[in-house]
Amino acid sequence: MAINRRATTEAAGEIIKGGFSLDKFKKNKGFSTQSVKFKSQDWIPVSKAFQDIISLPGIPTGHITLLRGHSDTGKTTMLLEAAVSAQKKGVLPVFIITEMKWSWPHAKTMGLEFTEVVDESTGEITDYEGFFLYADRGSLNTIEDVATYILDLIDEQKKGNLPHDLCFFWDSIGSVPCDLSVRSNKNNNEWNAGAMSTQFGNNLNQKVLLSRKEGNKYTNTLVAINKVWTMKPEHPMGQPKLQNKGGMAMWYDATLIVTFGNITNPGTSKVKAISKGKEYEFAKVTKVQVEKNHITGIQTRGAIVMTQHGFLENDKKAIDAYKETYKGTWATILGSTDFEVAIEPEVGEDIRDIGLNDD
Repeated sequence: MAINRRATTEAAGEIIKGGFSLDKFKKNKGFSTQSVKFKSQDWIPVSKAFQDIISLPGIPTGHITLLRGHSDTGKTTMLLEAAVSAQKKGVLPVFIITEMKWSWPHAKTMGLEFTEVVDESTGEITDYEGFFLYADRGSLNTIEDVATYILDLIDEQKKGNLPHDLCFFWDSIGSVPCDLSVRSNKNNNEWNAGAMSTQFGNNLNQKVLLSRKEGNKYTNTLVAINKVWTMKPEHPMGQPKLQNKGGMAMWYDATLIVTFGNITNPGTSKVKAISKGKEYEFAKVTKVQVEKNHITGIQTRGAIVMTQHGFLENDKKAIDAYKETYKGTWATILGSTDFEVAIEPEVGEDIRDIGLNDD
């Protein structure tokens, strides 16, 4: 009697298929709904002026946000606005300051809460205490140092020794070399980019992003300022391009990327109070562009006013209101509270600036 192999195979397949349960398989393997489910998206708020310009509530928690641009274009103002809000939400701000332009008085003006520790015998401020963590080039001298510091805090959090959501504020990528560059006494850009890819792209960044999973008790966020340089046009009809120092690893892993200023120069316009031949610059108009947004997909472009207290809408009413609030403190500089406000013309792109303004 001939055997119908095809029919037998199909019958066996049906028996196997009929007895298979994917849910049972998942259970036996220890898979759960938490392995695929993410927490609801939360935000660290920023000023309404900045919310309006980027069309987002603020910094997305559980993600990586890059703030990039030339010097003095509003990146640190944005970082501090987010840090102040994080502190108010009970999210522990972790400051990683490798560029060493940090100013405690400026942070206080922006609204960061801390206590000055004063030596009673000398009256000198010796330390600052509060709901934050702070590390700088005193201990973080390489890219590897920064990664180790962050990973150690995440590990302590996992052990229960640091029971808070964390928001890491790094100022800035591109300001610190890799270990090999230090040991060889050569600041090699390729080595630095490789270290960023290895330490962050292949490791640390994924740990930050995984904190969004519902099975994780805490949510961690990374906000980093990225130093930049301008690449010259590749041909006579080409356009210059803004490039990140430290390579592209952070660009690829970032969910939100905000660029400040122009490509070839900062592109800011000074806002001055003028009285009797004296001038006081109290603000700048800066350009802001959302270049990458994997939360809502919206990309925006506009201008905003940055001050030592945060951002304002780029309109006369907002600037006049700010002037009325703080003009009394400017009187010691100008000798009067009777002054005019002048805004310099917008600064456009200029290929001749390439290399002069690289931050």
